[in-house]
Amino acid sequence: MTRQYIVAIYFVFLILFSFQGFTQNTAPATAPTQSPGTAPVNTNQAVEFYNQAKSAGMSDMDIEKAALQKGYTLDDISTIRRRLQQTSQDNTKRDPNRDALDETREQDDQDELDEETNNDKDSTASRNARSRILSRTFGSSFFGRSTVTFEPNLRIPTPKNYVLGPDDELVVDIYGNSVDNFRMKVSPEGTVKMLNLAPVYINGLTIEQASERIVNRLRQAYSTLNRPGSGTYSTITLGNVRSIRVMVVGEAVRPGTYTVSSLSTAFNALYVSGGPGINGSYRNIEVIRNNKLVKKIDLYRFLVDADLQDNIALQDQDIILIRPYETKLELNGAVKKTGIFEAKPGETLKDVLRYAGGYTPEAFTDLIQYQRNTGNNFVIGSIDSSQVATFQPRNGDIYEVKRILEVVVNQVEIRGAVTRPGIYPLDERTKTVKDLITISQGTGPRAFLNRALLERASGDTQTGLVAIDLRKLLNGEIPDIQLQPGDILTIKSVEDLREFTYLSIGGSVINPGAYYYYKDITIADLIFQAGGYTEGGVPYRIEVSRRVKNDTTGLPENQNVRIFTLDVADNLVLNENDQKFKLLPYDIVLVRKSPRYEAQKTVTVVGEVLYPGTYTIRNNFEKISDLFPKVGGIKKEGYLKGAKFYRNQELVALDLQAIVDKPSIPANLLLADGDTLVIPKRSETIRIQGGVYNPSLVNFDKNFTFKEYISQAGGFTERARKSRTYVSYPNGRTYRTTRLLFFRSYPKVEPGSVITIPMKVERPDRQMSPGERIAIISLISTLAITAIRFL
Repeated sequence: MTRQYIVAIYFVFLILFSFQGFTQNTAPATAPTQSPGTAPVNTNQAVEFYNQAKSAGMSDMDIEKAALQKGYTLDDISTIRRRLQQTSQDNTKRDPNRDALDETREQDDQDELDEETNNDKDSTASRNARSRILSRTFGSSFFGRSTVTFEPNLRIPTPKNYVLGPDDELVVDIYGNSVDNFRMKVSPEGTVKMLNLAPVYINGLTIEQASERIVNRLRQAYSTLNRPGSGTYSTITLGNVRSIRVMVVGEAVRPGTYTVSSLSTAFNALYVSGGPGINGSYRNIEVIRNNKLVKKIDLYRFLVDADLQDNIALQDQDIILIRPYETKLELNGAVKKTGIFEAKPGETLKDVLRYAGGYTPEAFTDLIQYQRNTGNNFVIGSIDSSQVATFQPRNGDIYEVKRILEVVVNQVEIRGAVTRPGIYPLDERTKTVKDLITISQGTGPRAFLNRALLERASGDTQTGLVAIDLRKLLNGEIPDIQLQPGDILTIKSVEDLREFTYLSIGGSVINPGAYYYYKDITIADLIFQAGGYTEGGVPYRIEVSRRVKNDTTGLPENQNVRIFTLDVADNLVLNENDQKFKLLPYDIVLVRKSPRYEAQKTVTVVGEVLYPGTYTIRNNFEKISDLFPKVGGIKKEGYLKGAKFYRNQELVALDLQAIVDKPSIPANLLLADGDTLVIPKRSETIRIQGGVYNPSLVNFDKNFTFKEYISQAGGFTERARKSRTYVSYPNGRTYRTTRLLFFRSYPKVEPGSVITIPMKVERPDRQMSPGERIAIISLISTLAITAIRFL
């Protein structure tokens, strides 16, 4: 029974313990689900569908029915309507359909690019096609995105050749002896009716022709109208103009039928349609009217020369046909405008270069390289400048105009000790070395004439040196040397050929440092260059140290320098004795300071003294105790035990009371410049902080013991380290608790002291991990099974 009871308790305990660990370390994992949503309606598709339906003359209700038949849902139709409303609002500020046109153009370019890339993947032709397609053809930017619009100007005088049609409005103004004003609209039958007179047929007439007919009819009411001397006159002008429908077909970005103003021109319609597409021609655009060709448009005439002769006025039912291009070529390199250009039959490469704006100033015009498609592969060739005017481009050609080399082919250079060193042209005035020296205005006064070097590029890739005796060449003793392009003549100065020599001066001068050595320079000269003596510098006992070269007479073997001690006039007046001692290169001159010259040193005394302030240190032996007679003594409320002494802004822990009582103790320090002594008032409080229950500020009582102060702060806490308690006094000194066997000796508490009780560091209990729990359970189970077996 006992054995079974122990086994049952063990298994119950094991199950409960394991279940607790499992619930603490396992969190239920749930994956968020998201219901699939329908794909959003594409704005471009919606606009395209709506515009096509509107072009076909469908009403909004018919468009909704057609959208349902196309598979659009009611939500999609609502989305289309909202987006179209937003598009119409945006179009009040922009040209209609520009976003759709630009996106269509970009999509067409990308589609063709993808098609060519897929057909010729990883081939040279594919890479060339990619480069050509991504670069826009010349003129495409005119029809690209823009914040400006290309619309007809309706605020212009009535054109005399304007042909009237239905829906045009005429304004008749009668003035003079009779006054009247009325508007007439051309009816669908082509007539206008005025006053109570019979209609007048004006369809297909110009403004000038229609005005004559209208005036003749108005004379039935105003018999003398527009007759000389009658006094009654009339003017007939065009009011609101009608709309016409034109078609843009062929290789346009967006072909279709467009409703435009009757004052619109061919360029207006081309702009609205997005212009020629990627395969459209800019040079062969036809305007067809009544099945007859009325105009061929070459956009390059407008883009290059601003010629508007092709921009004819459109009429109702006109057709603009954009033909496919015949010849396109790519022009790269040093031209003012690179890109893809279109050439008409009979045009040469010179014409294409004119369309590109011509060469840049850095262009290499003697030779132009090109790449041509032969139908089987690519070949490369070159064209010289004489062939440009006659060379016929072919479709797909790629031309490269290279830059000239950044090399000056006729320059020579002179460097070094001449009046004007630099680069000079190799011309009629500069043919020889002597000419080059002359044009650079001659050699300098310190030029080294025994040897000059001429660097000359030889026939191979290396550069050679030609040594020249410049003195003999300038005197005509040896023949002059002819210069070649790229020659560099170097003439050095005397100083360039020797080590820089200098003198050093230090000590009590205004500008110590290194100075250039001059021949026969003296100590007074060097002191003058250094700005003279500083305050405290003395002219006697000036020391000069000199390097030993060859003269070692009278010099000990272990000495490598010579030392000279000299006197110099303090006012640096010229003196014959000074001129006798000449300095040598690398001499070091040291100017001494007066042995008793010293800047004043001060100390500051503040606080409870009779005469606080700043005091001068008289000598180098004054100590802290010497300050008290100077300040007149300490006031009654002064607390000497709490006095603080600062040096270099740091507190020095000193017992000033002990120093005053016994000045001979080591704590009586020598005064230094900048020392500060602070005498505070007697403090009446004690601060208790650290391991007490109530850290606080309590009053000082000379009858209190240390423990009584602790009791006032609530006593020690559980984690207080009593044996580490210390007391900090106002003067900066600190005393800690001492212990002898089982007895503690606490420091004495003075007014203004701070009692600090350190605290033990709390170590947080670490909870067992699931693995540790399982290990303990396994150990307990093993011990339990062993105990059961033993029983």
